[in-house]
Amino acid sequence: MFLIKQINMKKPILIFILLFSVMLLSAQEVDKDSLKTEEVNIVKPYTPKIKDAFKIKKNPVIENDDIQDKKPVEYTIHSVPVASTFTPSKGKAKGVARKAQERIYENYVNLGFGNYTTPKLEAFAHTSTTRDNDFGVKLGFHSSNGGIKDVKLDNNFLDGNIEAYYKNAADAFDWKMSVGYEYQKLNWYGLNDALSLTDTQLNAIDPKQIYNGFDLGGMMKYYDSNFKGAQINANIFTDAYNSSEFHILATPQFEFPISTEWIDTDVRLEYIGGSFEKDYANVNKIEYGFYNLGISPNFKVNRDFLSVNLGAHLVYTAAIKNTGVNKFFIYPNVTASYELIQDVVIVYAGVTGGLHQHSYHDFVSENPFVSPTLNIARTNEQYNAKLGTKGKLMPNVSYNINASYKSENAKPLYKLNEINFGTANNYQYANSFKVLYDNVTTFGVFGELAMDFTKEFRFGGNARFSTYNLEVQEEAWNLPSLEASIFANYDAKKIVVGANLFFVSERKDQFIDNTLFAPITNITNKSYIDLNATVKYRFSDRLSAFINGNNLFGTNYQRFTNYKVQGIQVLGGLKYKFDL
Repeated sequence: MFLIKQINMKKPILIFILLFSVMLLSAQEVDKDSLKTEEVNIVKPYTPKIKDAFKIKKNPVIENDDIQDKKPVEYTIHSVPVASTFTPSKGKAKGVARKAQERIYENYVNLGFGNYTTPKLEAFAHTSTTRDNDFGVKLGFHSSNGGIKDVKLDNNFLDGNIEAYYKNAADAFDWKMSVGYEYQKLNWYGLNDALSLTDTQLNAIDPKQIYNGFDLGGMMKYYDSNFKGAQINANIFTDAYNSSEFHILATPQFEFPISTEWIDTDVRLEYIGGSFEKDYANVNKIEYGFYNLGISPNFKVNRDFLSVNLGAHLVYTAAIKNTGVNKFFIYPNVTASYELIQDVVIVYAGVTGGLHQHSYHDFVSENPFVSPTLNIARTNEQYNAKLGTKGKLMPNVSYNINASYKSENAKPLYKLNEINFGTANNYQYANSFKVLYDNVTTFGVFGELAMDFTKEFRFGGNARFSTYNLEVQEEAWNLPSLEASIFANYDAKKIVVGANLFFVSERKDQFIDNTLFAPITNITNKSYIDLNATVKYRFSDRLSAFINGNNLFGTNYQRFTNYKVQGIQVLGGLKYKFDL
């Protein structure tokens, strides 16, 4: 177990505790009427999912815009007396057949095992002591011995996480607290095929990297109050190379009436600070820190088939430890939608923007093979203009099409680190990634289609095409111009079958060997198709068996430069549901 490096986080932690305590005390001071009403809260069971390592999970999602409910049709009935000689016969009661309904269980254990020596466990359980509270725990475990074809270094991995929560419902507010821990072990195994290393050099490389994450969260939701609630989250993230990061984010929400409309206001209170033990040249320590304060008022207007949101994001960001300058930004947040043809054609448009605070934890979540020598910064999304239409071509066929144009200052790009034999760190063999920032404008086209053939069978897909214009960099490193997916799901009484097909186009990168003064080698990562499928059979309401197949075409494609994936992956197991 690796020790967590001590960082100066006393003030942020005190801020977190103070904010949550103030809101909790405020909740307890809300006046209550002497006349109480009984409420029945129907809560959907929480069914967490554990992410698959090295796999892309994308499901088509129709974007939602606020649309005013349909105007009700008023009917007037004119009664006209009609002579009748019909005399009804006496009715006879007839029995109604009762259809057995599937019982819903709120807890489950999911256990499986696959090739490449891959065990997997998911579990969730919760209970309550009164009608107003609920507490539970979820956990996940997924590992593999690796075994990727033509890879010279260890390529095993392990992902584990556990989270516990407690929530309580009162007359005027609800609140919830949670605590979690995540553990991830992987290897920088992505050596370039053109790199010639002796057995001695290979044996000297220890490609292992370990990430640890500790998370503490809180949530409050108020009723019948201008203060609608807040969410608070504090995260500590460390790795095996003495990197450390502390991130705290609080987002209170308010609502104020103006005439017959409302103004919703979101507030952002954020601090992030951390350090890396050394930069890529092994010369200096890297330290960073940011405070971000923001307010986002939104005025919403709904009229018949028209919905309009007039808002803005106002953000003040302060950089400390020589990581940048202090600035104040104003971003638009204006959206509108209009239902041209009821249920068939909805036209929507908008211009939005915002300040995006990056973190080491976020970069690792997106690309776990980054080096522990990153430059953490902020992205200024000046604007993102979008125009589109959505609706239904037929009652069972929905669509969504839009075009967008976005301008971002300091957009992050992943690029291979150059070789640096002089320091001989385990991630300096062009087997890790750095983060570069550039001013980028992006034009994108998105389309999505979903069809419900029957109650049991659903089919659909989506595609996104993007073109990038960069100010400094030669290419939009490791960004594809086209991403597409197709899905199909069949859910019968006993058997469930699903399939997902993903396509990702070519991506650019570079291989740089500074030690030999060799010319830069441009890399084009080939496009790839990945087919995943799952089959589940229900023995009963409680017990079911499943078998999952990933990368069924068996290609050792590269999601990231030099990082091949496992071939055909098959994992089967059992899922058992129960009540406490």
